[in-house]
Amino acid sequence: MAAQTSMSSSKHNHAPAKKPVLYYTDHYGISLPSEHKFPIPKYKKLRERLTQESIFEFVPAEFASAKDLERTHHAGYIRKFIAGELSEQEMRRIGFPWSQGLVERSLASVGGTLAATEDAIKHGWGGSLAGGTHHAYHAEGSGFCVFNDIAVAIHKLFAQGRVERAAVVDLDVHQGDGTAQIFAGEQNVFTLSLHGKNNFPFRKQNSRLDVELTDGTGDEEYLSALDRILPDILAFRPRIIFYQSGVDALESDSLGRLSLTAQGMKDRDRRVFTAVIANKIPLVITLGGGYSKPIELTVEAHASTYLLAAEMFGRK
Repeated sequence: MAAQTSMSSSKHNHAPAKKPVLYYTDHYGISLPSEHKFPIPKYKKLRERLTQESIFEFVPAEFASAKDLERTHHAGYIRKFIAGELSEQEMRRIGFPWSQGLVERSLASVGGTLAATEDAIKHGWGGSLAGGTHHAYHAEGSGFCVFNDIAVAIHKLFAQGRVERAAVVDLDVHQGDGTAQIFAGEQNVFTLSLHGKNNFPFRKQNSRLDVELTDGTGDEEYLSALDRILPDILAFRPRIIFYQSGVDALESDSLGRLSLTAQGMKDRDRRVFTAVIANKIPLVITLGGGYSKPIELTVEAHASTYLLAAEMFGRK
């Protein structure tokens, strides 16, 4: 059965790493029109940029299993997507043309976050060079997001009885609407979204805590808002935090509408890392959005997040 073949996991055995591991998906290609808004080259460029530092080990992400996905997503949606049977309208909402490469990349994107979650529990933090696909709902994809990797990872931890409370710190410039919808009514998950008020998605969902920023918001106002809300996350006493670290709040971002500087983005990350380290909470870092032109500005901002994490967390 084609779906079963697509879902099968490709194992990559590797010795226990002395370096922090980052999981990647950029070896799965998606063919997009030249005018397409999604910056698919950033994933490979980011891995190449981080490789220059000789700090990390890079491991290709394995595919998420059907069992893992079905804890979060409707089984019919999963099956239809993998088989290429979603309607034209459904694929248009996702924003990509269907292809086998998209299937593989989507499964690996979730798998990378699942692997990073294991690293976070063992070592204090883990990172995926993909994921953060926060616009994916229970039964449909949206906004370049097919499956909600963070939700899948949280539901797996709950199913295994390994943690009783989890939090999502979503600092992408776009609201984490899919994450909010999936966890609506789940009292053991705290969803935070700090995002642009007038940006996509234009029909917002209700996170546990939403903070909306006006167009043009700069470093000082942004960081002040973050300082006000981080204590709410800590007061929830989560046993793990998932960080959607999109860099589309940069002033250079073509879709962002905010005005953060590169230093402001780094200060943002430092605040999150400082809080979780001080409270000994495992942290999973996922990539999220970034649409700056030239693309190198996005790549450098993403790289800064992972380099700062390696510096601040070290390796236990």
